[in-house]
Formats: sequence, C-alpha cells, structure tokens
Amino acid sequence: MDFNQLSILIQQLIALPKETEWVEFKYNNENPETIGEYISALSNSATLHNQNTAYLVWGIKDDSHEIIGTKFKPKQAKKGSEELENWLLRNLSPRVNFKIYEFIFQDKNLVLFEIPCANNQPVSFHDIEYIRVGSYKKKLKEYPEKEKELWNLFSFQTFEKRIALENITADEVLAKINYPSYFELTEQNLPDNKQGILQRLADEKLINIKPSNYFDITNFGAILFAKKLSDFDRLSRKAMRVIIYKDKSRIYTQREKLFDKGYAVSYEEIINFINDQLPENEEIGQALRQNIKMYPEIAIRELVANAMIHQDFNMTGVSSTVEIFSDRIEIRNPGEPLVDTMRFIDTPPQSRNEDLAAFMRRIHICEERGSGIDKVIDAVEFCQLPAPEFNVNNQHTEAILFSYRELKDMDKSDRIRACYQHACLRFVCREQMTNESLRKRFAIEDKNYSMASRIISDTIEEGLIKPYDPENKSKKHAKYIPCWA
Repeated sequence: MDFNQLSILIQQLIALPKETEWVEFKYNNENPETIGEYISALSNSATLHNQNTAYLVWGIKDDSHEIIGTKFKPKQAKKGSEELENWLLRNLSPRVNFKIYEFIFQDKNLVLFEIPCANNQPVSFHDIEYIRVGSYKKKLKEYPEKEKELWNLFSFQTFEKRIALENITADEVLAKINYPSYFELTEQNLPDNKQGILQRLADEKLINIKPSNYFDITNFGAILFAKKLSDFDRLSRKAMRVIIYKDKSRIYTQREKLFDKGYAVSYEEIINFINDQLPENEEIGQALRQNIKMYPEIAIRELVANAMIHQDFNMTGVSSTVEIFSDRIEIRNPGEPLVDTMRFIDTPPQSRNEDLAAFMRRIHICEERGSGIDKVIDAVEFCQLPAPEFNVNNQHTEAILFSYRELKDMDKSDRIRACYQHACLRFVCREQMTNESLRKRFAIEDKNYSMASRIISDTIEEGLIKPYDPENKSKKHAKYIPCWA
C-alpha cells in the first residue's frame, strides 16, 4: 500500500466501533510473544467475521481511537539475534504472509500489520490457536463453538472472493485491470463511460464497489485481468514461468520468461511462446506432416490451462511453471490434485477454484468439463508419442509430455502406462481396447501381434486393466477395460 491508501485505511479503522474483533490498537507494546499471539487471534477472527484482512496497529489508543503515535520500530526489532518479522513467520503455522508498514500520519509515527484471514485451517502461534472474543485474546480451544464455526467457514471460503487490492480509486482500478480485454474475451461491447465499465466489472465480481467512491480488486479480477500481477503483493509470485533448457537436465538454462499479466490476458501469449520454442519437422510416426511441431498444440493448451486453474493459491512463494527440455515438457502447478492422477482421464475435474475454472471455460481457454485430459491422450496417441505422465511430487502436480520415441526405445513402464491410458480412452468413448487397437496406437505391424499381447499381459499383471469378458477364452477376440471399470 502507498501512503494515500494507508491514510484512507487508518481513517476507516478509527471510525470502527471500539470492540472490533479483527482490529487491535496498541501504543508501545513490543513483546514478540504477544504480537505473535495477536496475529493468530486476528487472522482467525477475520475469517469468522467475513473479513479478508485483519489489522494490528500501533500509535492509536484502544478505547478512544485517538492518534498518539508510537516508538515501536518492528523492522528494526529483534527476538534474540533474529529479526522480529522472520521470527514471527517461523513460529506461525501455517505461515501468514503479513505485511508491516511504518509511516507518519498526522505528524505521528504509526505502525500497521496487515494480516490475511486464516485459510483452510486456523492459524496457530507456538502451536496454540488464538481467537478474539470481544476485545480479549483467548485460546481457540476454550471456545469450541467458535472453532466449529471457523472450520465450517473454511469449507466455503474461496480464493477468488478474497481481496487483492483494497481502497483504491476508479482511475486506479482502470489503470491496473485490463478491462478492454475483459470485454473483448466475453464478447461484450465496451461501455461508453467509466461508470458503465466499473459497474460491469463489479457485476462480474472482478471488483467490489465501496462507499465514498472507493473500490477493491478481488483475487478473481486480478488473477485473470491484471495488467501486471506484480502490482498485487500476494499474487506477484503467481505469474506463469516458462523455462527452456539446453538438453535433458536443468544445468544449462537457455531462456526464461515470466508472464506478469493476468491469466486470461496472457494465455494466448504463453501458448504462442511455448510453440515458438519447439522444433518443427519432427518425424512422428503416422502423423508426419510438413512443419508439424514436436508436441500437439491441443495437449499443451489443455495442460497449461489446467496448471493455471487447478493450482493451490494458498501455497505462497510458488507459481505454475512450464519447463522445456530437449526430450520432454514438464508442466507443474502448486497443490495436490483433488482427483487421483490415475483417474484424470475418466473423472470430471474438481478444482479448488471453481469460479476461475468456469470463467476460463466460458472464454474457451480450456475444454468443457471432463473432456480436456481425454483430448490430451487422444492427441498424444495420434502422434504416437510416449504416454504422458501425471505425478504428485512435493505438494505439486506435474504433467510430462515426452518427445517421439519408437516402441523399441520405450521401457516397460512407458508401454504399460500407454496401454492403461489407451484402455481408459477407449472406455470413455464406450469402446474396449483390443490387441488390434493397441497395435494401431503403437504402429505395430499386424504380423507382430504378439508384441501387443505382451504389453497387454504386463499391464494386466500391474493390475491396471482387466478382461472385459472374463469368460471369453479367445485371445484373438479378447477385449480389455481399465481396472476401475
């Protein structure tokens, strides 16, 4: 926040009632333990009172809200030999991305801690969760009804509805949000006046209209249509990164590009940039074409969109990335999937960010519900590429596309994975896998049907597929379905 925003905020806070459970005023209390307990209590109370942010302010009297100033300098303060801010962060769980502001207001020194509301779980300090009850700080476990209410609220709280930037003017909204792109992508005519534009953005929940001609930009508005994500403190690390490496390892980086715009604005630019980095004229089995890219574009489009949509925005300091190697592309997003990776093909996707997912589908950035990964597998099979991998590593979900390899160069796990995905794809198309269909998938000549039989047997042994009709003893006419079917 700049000084103007801080001034507006302070005036709003001192106008609040004396007992507000998500705001605490102090004079010179500098005890680190007390500060940590208050951060926990205020963060949890903000969630209970439907506030995106809580505030801990020094230099204002708690009872009268008189501005008296403070001598507290938190950015210079230490706990032992450790900086106070780092010590607080280390002892809060989960880590709370609070902001510290030291500034002068009405010729008085003030300090403000801007504290995000608790998300997904109560915030604890030294493993103890606190809450505000009236003007008092209490342990959450002493108030089981509030603890129950807090957990209930977590199940309804969404990233999109929280605030990315608050208390800004209309001109600042229009300077930070790429509103022409919004109207273009949603195929609406641009209103001929500022008020019409702002009202439409508010109707879409991209912004909130507040009293006295001030506005908030929601996370939903910023993550989709920010001119620069770096303008929003808590979203600046959510910009998509694309990294190109020289060979198969991460040792030599050739190029790296950060896309600092909102996802709806930058999506086509990201896809075009990725495609521009890929070699052409690759000999890809039956799909040999003039100027064909190494990877099917529809697969890249869907997996990049998925990485944007399904990430866990509560994980701080990490972003979705696309890494391009000489033999593969790895597309990774923060957060574990809500669906088992083995069921990506047949199960409709579940997202933590349903509003974001719905809007991206609305503007045709991703496929209709349940069809995206099917299209990825179908495109990979058409190009006879190795089957993609879907993994969960260190609380991240990754999808890996591999460059073309002949069947003889694929290892056993590659063949089994491809056989399983082929059976899944056939099943969702209301068909069953056969030896013939698998031969076509791998471009195996008919006379070498035993090669396909061996792959099918290996996949059955892994427990990934099963016979469609166990009573059928004829291998020539055997059909197979996924193990879960």
